[in-house]
Amino acid sequence: MKETKMSYDDRTHTLGKIWIWSAVVVITMVPVAACLYYNAWPEGTAVLKGLLGVAPIYWTVGFIEVVTYTPMLGTGGTFLAFVTGNLTSMKVPAALNAMENMDVKPGTEEGEVVSTIAVATSSIVTTLVIAVGVLLIRQLEPVLNSPALTPAFDNMLPALFGGLAVVYISKNWKLSVLPLAFMILIFIFIPSLASSVGILVPVGVLISIGSARVLYKKGWL
Repeated sequence: MKETKMSYDDRTHTLGKIWIWSAVVVITMVPVAACLYYNAWPEGTAVLKGLLGVAPIYWTVGFIEVVTYTPMLGTGGTFLAFVTGNLTSMKVPAALNAMENMDVKPGTEEGEVVSTIAVATSSIVTTLVIAVGVLLIRQLEPVLNSPALTPAFDNMLPALFGGLAVVYISKNWKLSVLPLAFMILIFIFIPSLASSVGILVPVGVLISIGSARVLYKKGWL
């Protein structure tokens, strides 16, 4: 009987699903193991009340991140980013910067390869940094908690996306005026939305597409 050779995408999806569900099982077994060891189980109503407060937010952001990041990262990059899990949104700038430097576009075969390598490298580096931090937490605690470094840690993600934005804004600054103005104004007048950045990402995308369409129709691009 002739063996059917799986394509790269099929193998990626198969292995990605296996590792995703393996990660789900491992993460779930941590609290289960603690409950088994101490023979202490939470009440169902208490779990439900806790989930009602946080689950809708995480589910919404999780869905939005998958829809938003997948076209940028590609199949391999998406599975890698979400399986490793540590700071997924930081891997997007790494992948986009790599594609920008290699002069390849997201969604192409070349972009898929570059994105996967970039996300894998970012994941390895992030994991190593976290491992070193865990091993040296006692020694590093006074440095990490120093007032001088607090602003840096508070602005780590904006700095990463800011560096990436400069590259794209410099190419055609007209496209960035309306989305930037909208986001700046909404965060100035409604600061509480700072915790809902993931939800506002697709809003910014829609505004960018709409403004680009209008500018194109007017002949300003």
